[in-house]
Amino acid sequence: MLTTPDAALSDVALDGAIVAAQSALAGMQSADGHWVFELEADATIPAEYVLLEHYLDRIDAPLQTRIGRYLRRIQGTHGGWPLYHDGKIDLSASVKAYFALKAIGDDVDAPHMRAAREAILALGGAERANVFCRFQLALFGEIPWHGTPIMPVELMLLPRWFFFNIWNMSYWSRTVTCPLLVLAALRPRARNPRGIHVRELFRTPPEQVRQWTRGPFRSIWGRVFKHVDDALRLVDPLTPQILRRHAVRRAVAFVEQRLNGEDGLGAIYPAMANSVMMYDALGVPPDHAGAAIAWRSVRNLLVDHGEESYCQPCVSPIWDTGLAGHAMIEAASGLSSLPRAESQAATGERLATAGAWLRERQVLDVKGDWAVQRPDLAPGGWAFQYRNDYYPDVDDTAVVGMLLHRQDEAANSGAIERARAWVVGMQSSNGGWGAFDVDNNHDILNHIPFADHGALLDPPTADVAARCISFLAQLGHASDRPVIQRGIDFLRREQERNGSWFGRWGTNYIYGTWSVLCALNAAGVPRSDPMMRRAVSWLLSVQRDEGGWGEDCASFEGAPPGRYNQSLPSQTAWALLGLMAAGERDHPAVARGIAWLTAAQDGDGEWRELPYNAVGFPKVFYLRYHGYRMFFPLMALARYRNLGQGNSRRVQFGF
Repeated sequence: MLTTPDAALSDVALDGAIVAAQSALAGMQSADGHWVFELEADATIPAEYVLLEHYLDRIDAPLQTRIGRYLRRIQGTHGGWPLYHDGKIDLSASVKAYFALKAIGDDVDAPHMRAAREAILALGGAERANVFCRFQLALFGEIPWHGTPIMPVELMLLPRWFFFNIWNMSYWSRTVTCPLLVLAALRPRARNPRGIHVRELFRTPPEQVRQWTRGPFRSIWGRVFKHVDDALRLVDPLTPQILRRHAVRRAVAFVEQRLNGEDGLGAIYPAMANSVMMYDALGVPPDHAGAAIAWRSVRNLLVDHGEESYCQPCVSPIWDTGLAGHAMIEAASGLSSLPRAESQAATGERLATAGAWLRERQVLDVKGDWAVQRPDLAPGGWAFQYRNDYYPDVDDTAVVGMLLHRQDEAANSGAIERARAWVVGMQSSNGGWGAFDVDNNHDILNHIPFADHGALLDPPTADVAARCISFLAQLGHASDRPVIQRGIDFLRREQERNGSWFGRWGTNYIYGTWSVLCALNAAGVPRSDPMMRRAVSWLLSVQRDEGGWGEDCASFEGAPPGRYNQSLPSQTAWALLGLMAAGERDHPAVARGIAWLTAAQDGDGEWRELPYNAVGFPKVFYLRYHGYRMFFPLMALARYRNLGQGNSRRVQFGF
């Protein structure tokens, strides 16, 4: 019970908050059983989509008008565009957003355009933009192609034993790069029917951007690879055309094998857009089967809000359904006697429908790119998107596996066992798990000029490893089993000096710490273990005065971990779930956090959260999961209630 002067009222308020949130989340379920929420990134993706239409001369003017409204609304007070809500200006995002607005028809002398231009020039101009922005500029002829890092399409022919080959990249890098290699080889020019150019964003005349330069270098390897880049520029014109044509065919074959229907190449926007431009550069007509489906896959990412529209980086239905299911099943426990609460039977039917929907999407017959490292492993994972069979997601697989185990272990036993075996087989040699690949940790590759974003790889991370341990432990794998023990050893090594864990896929140290504490609890690690006590102390130290928790995305860029200027529903829920997993359900800080969550809830049972709560690539690309404000607060409130009513103070499940 809440430790407040009026405990009875607090219990009523808590029950009411859970019932309202449960009802709201239930109402968001699709008829076929799944949940899907919007997934929003920064200005980059909608701006790139606008430019894609101009590249192809397939301009949808009403849509572009709506995207223009969106881009203007999210412009920062600094004049440019940030990578996340209320963030500092990002040069490359600002260049793309300005270019898109000019293409849409905005007057360059309008106050918002003038402010953006001045901000871009103050940061050194468009010539200092990142790699992906430079490729965009080269496609429109704004800079020479030799102003981009050299990426010969012959990379497609390099054997696996060579240190730099496409299989040593992460899945997202691989799918983005392969069609881009074709574009770099063919060097097409955008149709650009309105003749839009952005010379005014350069401090150096664009034609004088003679060579890709990069600095300061992150290591000595950066300087070495810069010299390699220089040498390749001399060799590239001497490449036999027969070899080049063979490499182009290899790249096209790679794309077409993984085209993935209307879900698109890699089911992520940059790869999908590159595949559209690749077909166009090859002279393939728009009604060709591959070209047409690639274009439809891009269009499927658009979100229309009437007055505004934007383009998502991808969609997240498997992830959303897994998280919503966990929240619903947690809420159903002990609520059936309350007014307006959904009965356990009704929730059971709802989750059975969701479970059937999920089982249909388990990847059982495609050995994706992960099989290059694990050729003898049978598939059994789930993707993040509706379909992405070549790239199942380890994190999603663990979350869905835990949900199916909770929902109906007997009915789901086959799916659970295939998932279990696949997750065990995907463990990396250091004991951790990456999101999509095994032992994808050749960090030297992050220092090539093309990888200025520093996210070419998919190394094992604490949050994904934690989820895998949680899943396996929930299924009954004891802590002394090698797969669990090696995973726990990995987490112990990864703990930060302050007691937290870095959250690779969520914001950030609060997310990582919650994830690991859940795993340690599920694996039966004693709560007295110094690793857990240090984590608890850190979470308590970053609680805000009003009772909640919040974290700025800037913590990925060196800002203080676990700090923000306001409490946020998702981060507060993560902190509470982490503390409860560590045995601190009755700590006064938890009661204060629960009180903050109930007070922050709207009358419709929902929570509001504008700040971004996840990351694609730290320092480069951030995400706002619109469902997080619903899943996690409901889960935290329900777990608090359930632990308070039960005889056990140990969280039963791994999530």
